[in-house]
Amino acid sequence: MAVLPLLLCLLPLAPASSPPQLASPSPCPRRCRCQTQSLPLSVLCPGAGLLFVPPSLDRRAAELRLADNFIATVRRRDLANMTGLLHLSLSRNTIRHVAAGAFSDLRALRALHLDGNRLTSLGEGQLRGLVNLRHLILSNNQLAALAAGALDDCAETLEDLDLSYNNLEQLPWEALGRLGNVNTLGLDHNLLASVPAGAFSRLHKLARLDMTSNRLTTIPPDPLFSRLPLLARPRGSPASALVLAFGGNPLHCNCELVWLRRLAREDDLEACASPPALGGRYFWAVGEEEFVCEPPVVTHRSPPLAVPAGRPAALRCRAVGDPEPRVRWVSPQGRLLGNSSRARAFPNGTLELLVTEPGDGGIFTCIAANAAGEATAAVELTVGPPPPPQLANSTSCDPPRDGEPDALTPPSAASASASAKAAEAGAPTDRGVQVTEHGATAALVQWPDQRPIPGIRMYQIQYNSSADDILVYRMIPAESSSFLLTDLASGRTYDLCVLAVYEDGATGLTATRPVGCNRFSTEPALRPCGAPHAPFLGGTMIIALGGVIVASVLVFIFVLLMRYKVHGGQPPGKTKASAPVSSVCSQTNGALGPTPALPAPEPTAPRAHTVVQLDCEPWGPSHEPTGP
Repeated sequence: MAVLPLLLCLLPLAPASSPPQLASPSPCPRRCRCQTQSLPLSVLCPGAGLLFVPPSLDRRAAELRLADNFIATVRRRDLANMTGLLHLSLSRNTIRHVAAGAFSDLRALRALHLDGNRLTSLGEGQLRGLVNLRHLILSNNQLAALAAGALDDCAETLEDLDLSYNNLEQLPWEALGRLGNVNTLGLDHNLLASVPAGAFSRLHKLARLDMTSNRLTTIPPDPLFSRLPLLARPRGSPASALVLAFGGNPLHCNCELVWLRRLAREDDLEACASPPALGGRYFWAVGEEEFVCEPPVVTHRSPPLAVPAGRPAALRCRAVGDPEPRVRWVSPQGRLLGNSSRARAFPNGTLELLVTEPGDGGIFTCIAANAAGEATAAVELTVGPPPPPQLANSTSCDPPRDGEPDALTPPSAASASASAKAAEAGAPTDRGVQVTEHGATAALVQWPDQRPIPGIRMYQIQYNSSADDILVYRMIPAESSSFLLTDLASGRTYDLCVLAVYEDGATGLTATRPVGCNRFSTEPALRPCGAPHAPFLGGTMIIALGGVIVASVLVFIFVLLMRYKVHGGQPPGKTKASAPVSSVCSQTNGALGPTPALPAPEPTAPRAHTVVQLDCEPWGPSHEPTGP
């Protein structure tokens, strides 16, 4: 008990407890500046020439700036255990790869800057763990793909997303639609060609949307835009206004953009790229009545088709209009057809039945529809009995049946051949439009006068060949009722339609009305008879010249052989050294047998010429003179 009073007396003498001290900081990386004396801690390494993330980072840092270096990859261990990091800047490096889970420990991170790098894709695991991220800057990379789940962990907290200046052709629009708290969305300077309707309908807090300099031809109306009365006034916009920027896109100014034209704007520089009549004009200077669409017109359809059961069949339907119509098919039973185990529908209007059955026969209906209306066409399919079985090694010389493409003929060529046969058989045409006086490359088109239509402005002729899908337009004055086409190809079948362009008195807008259609075939080109072609003449000249050269060489060789034979097998001017030979001439005077040779006479004075016959023979050792 005596110890307790002693302890009570010693308590006042004990020193007061000191406040908690920070743990000893890690050494500051070389060429970096570190703030470790007070909270929050920061590590600043901009432009330090770093090739990788320094391993000696203080893991308690709240701010880490590594911009303007040469870091090429972010590894899993580089940022491990930095649970208090709030701001991370990796801008303007050479980062090509971010390891999956590289940011998984950064649960407190608010801002991540990865702009100015060389990222080509962003997967689902590379941003995992960023549950409090608010600002994500990915601009000025080479992004071509963004995974659908890449933003799942930060979808509820993200407020600023910048994907500008990349190579994005597609986006996970469903994932972007879940960013309910996003205020700024930068999609400018990419390769986006379309935006689905309703893509931004759930972005209730969106204040700025930038889609400048993409490949957008139209912008679909969105509930988000209809809720806000004012769009994109860059200066003086109220807090509730949505800033929408879409300049630098090849806008197709038709009726689909009337909703946008009706909204109030001030000083934006958007322009129309098409149709040709509006190309290059300032978007906001084009009147609403000029934003018009053209209803669909079916320009080509398959002729009646017959195939045996079990074989495939392809039904084709082509239509034109503005905007480009969408083609759908309805079966003879009234069902809408699409992709299934037995059928495939292609965007170009072709319906392919993979395996036909006897019950598939009937009238198929092609429906082409756009914002201005719809057009229909019927295609008849007959399914016959299946062909008899054939041996595997048997061959057949029979031509292919109608509707069955030749094995050696491409499908397009078979379709063109079938279209030509149908045209020759007398395909039904609209008698309102007549095509007369058609030759190999020209045809005269005539149509009835449409002046009873009030406000008619002009006629439009649309035609194309069955061998291709390129549609040709011709604009004709309203006073005309005929037109001569001079740019046709010989031996082809053409589908042609005439439309009347007029001003609708009820709406004051420009509208079109079909006058009629016709199908005709141009005559095959005749091959002219005349002089041989230049290649033929050139080949003949070459052969003739070669023959002359060969004949000359043969004559030269023959002359050499003759000279060689005349001189006894020795070159001229040379004799044998072993046996000298001299020439001896004798006068026969009609005597038989050889006459002994006489010594050569001495030269004498010239005498009168006497005609004698001399027999000359070589003189050698074997011709020694014999005795008398």
